[in-house]
Amino acid sequence: MVAGISTVLLLILFLAGVAWAYSRKRKPDFDAAARLPLEDDRENNP
Repeated sequence: MVAGISTVLLLILFLAGVAWAYSRKRKPDFDAAARLPLEDDRENNP
């Protein structure tokens, strides 16, 4: 019984995390993070 309840709770938490990661409000943050390796380092390191 406890194993079934914990499985359902973990599934709900996983789906909530997926929904949070793919929400439209997070897209600008993820796009900015994806561009970080491509940005020029010279502006930060003189």
